[in-house]
Amino acid sequence: MGYYYYNYSILCVVLFLSIEISLASSTEDQKRDKITELPGQPKNVGFDQYSGYVTVNEKNGRALFYWLTEAPLSSEPDSKPLVLWLSNGAGCSAISYGAAEEIGPFHIKPDGKTLYSNPYAWNKLANILFLESPAGVGFSYSNKTSDLYTVGDQKNAEDSYIFLVNWLERFPQYKHRELYIGGISYAGHYVPQLAQIVYERNKGINNPVINLKGFLVGNGVIDDYHDLVGTFEYWWTHGLISDSTYKLLGTACDSGSSLHPSAQCTQARKVATAEQGNIDPYSIYFPLCNNTSSINRSLNGRYPWMSRVDDPCFQTYSDLYFNRPEVQKALHANVTGIPYTWKGCSDIVMNNWADSALSVLPIYRELINASLRIWVFSGDADAIVPLTATRRSINALKLPTIVNWYPWYDSGKVAGWSQVYKGLTLVTVRGAGHKVAFHKPREAFTLFRSYLENKNMPSSS
Repeated sequence: MGYYYYNYSILCVVLFLSIEISLASSTEDQKRDKITELPGQPKNVGFDQYSGYVTVNEKNGRALFYWLTEAPLSSEPDSKPLVLWLSNGAGCSAISYGAAEEIGPFHIKPDGKTLYSNPYAWNKLANILFLESPAGVGFSYSNKTSDLYTVGDQKNAEDSYIFLVNWLERFPQYKHRELYIGGISYAGHYVPQLAQIVYERNKGINNPVINLKGFLVGNGVIDDYHDLVGTFEYWWTHGLISDSTYKLLGTACDSGSSLHPSAQCTQARKVATAEQGNIDPYSIYFPLCNNTSSINRSLNGRYPWMSRVDDPCFQTYSDLYFNRPEVQKALHANVTGIPYTWKGCSDIVMNNWADSALSVLPIYRELINASLRIWVFSGDADAIVPLTATRRSINALKLPTIVNWYPWYDSGKVAGWSQVYKGLTLVTVRGAGHKVAFHKPREAFTLFRSYLENKNMPSSS
């Protein structure tokens, strides 16, 4: 008996020491990744932020870049959920678009050097983890060049899952924390695909480390056929194309997908583009960047950076800011020390996407049955992945309606409409384009708060 007790005692000591070493290691890693202060950052921001790399493939040296903006210290961030915000694209940066233009705590002034606080930052309600994926996007990289030419839905979802597993080892305080996954545009694939992997690998685990509770997608690519038909419908109903071109699109593109259209479909879409003219299809009522001079003159030479939704050149400010060496150093990015040109979107990744699901509706069905909290939102001024496309995809699910279509309000005005289905909620945002939180930041904040609280959108003025 003494022999077994002795060996059991040794085992307990070994386990205790290994846990202590692991905790010490994660603490050191967190200290290394903690951001002291970003260049041009406002003073006394009141929350902690971290950034750096997590390796997802040791053999190829493939590592993904993240930026964590925690909830304010005054609001007890330990009690707040974790939200993983994925890149849009495919091939575009969650740092540039998600953080710097939409839901992040800081936005960039036109000088490309200084930041200002976003009053509707989503980290006021949750801890937001931005991820640049796949490798080759933003600061994420691989030591094997071929990795950049073999990206696709399946590989990206698997890498994102490995990232999340490894990241939680570095930040163990987020283990078992409520997790939500979000994103816009082509993240309409990223988000449910990652959620599916997490859900399936959590099966049979009573208290999973990755405590996935739901996901939300904005103006997301869902189903190639319904997206295509719904997009043509939007162009026609919003007066962007002629009757004859609408009929031509319906005929020429009937058998072609949006990713691999027939020659006839491609030609018909060229005709449609010509008819639309020189507009921003991501927000059809929004001015183009090359028309900014008129805005500039009307404001006596001052850009409206405090109301950035009036400034269509915002992406150029991100390019300036994230290419500054001192910014890259503060973010713990570009660890090679080699001069690096950061871009909001990677042409290599975008042009070499190896696989793309024709539809993620089967994943929606699986995760709806799993009782995850699923919200889909759509800015109704987007002509790229428009509301009509989203509605067609949702209708294909044939879900029972719980709450019929109704207007929702923000600041006493109609801010959009919503419908609650069994297992899914659809929310539209009136006047918003492809990037809802960019064009309608206050309304997007209200939407996010309602999602986290699991409440319907406010239906009274």
